[in-house]
Amino acid sequence: MDQRQINPILKTALEIGPVIAFFAAYLLVKDRSFTVFGQSYEGFILVTAGFIPLLLVCTGLLWALTGHLSRMQVVTAVLVVVFGGLSVWLNDDRFFKMKPTLIYLLFATALGIGLLRGESYLRSVMEGLMPLKPEGWMLLTKRVTALFLGLAVLNEVIWRTMSTESWVYFKTFGLTAGVFVFFMTQGALFRKYALEQDEG
Repeated sequence: MDQRQINPILKTALEIGPVIAFFAAYLLVKDRSFTVFGQSYEGFILVTAGFIPLLLVCTGLLWALTGHLSRMQVVTAVLVVVFGGLSVWLNDDRFFKMKPTLIYLLFATALGIGLLRGESYLRSVMEGLMPLKPEGWMLLTKRVTALFLGLAVLNEVIWRTMSTESWVYFKTFGLTAGVFVFFMTQGALFRKYALEQDEG
């Protein structure tokens, strides 16, 4: 597959720009309601309605510029359209809040199926970033699978027990920080199972 390189700043902006825009827009309208075609909508719903096309445009630009989209980007775009669309259509924010749960469950399931087959699907996605021995990939895949399951459960707990504003902060910063901290704590695994240069 032809995968072209683009400016890393532009790539990052297209990947996380919609999330930052969603967060900023929500802060502006979180305490307001709007009437559209005779129907009253909370600010969260209208921001979700704007987030859907923005994410699709940015994802489309990424594909056009790089010639490639990861499976996670494709699945995320599909789930945003489906569950974001349901939230807007039914005027019910619960559908959009469930989206991260489904994303993490889907990827945990996919990785789990690979583990049952004795394979690391994570390796096929991240091998270029972290050259590890096969046993290292299997161990890391088990841990990432557990991470995804944990984040799915945590998302359910947060949106079901806390305010919408708390969930937005959690979605924007908490989930990202959780993944970052997880990989920062895997240093011992990376050192133990790193491929030596003559092994690569």
